[in-house]
Amino acid sequence: MEPAAFLGISLGMCLVAITGFTIYTAFGPPAKQLRDPFEEHED
Repeated sequence: MEPAAFLGISLGMCLVAITGFTIYTAFGPPAKQLRDPFEEHED
């Protein structure tokens, strides 16, 4: 495999992994632990 193809595939996999983790954190079970600063300071 060419080094450029390996680098491209590796970067793509990292991007997909980071995106999946952020979606899981934002909408999955860990989201219940997140605080909403806008709700805390409503007038």
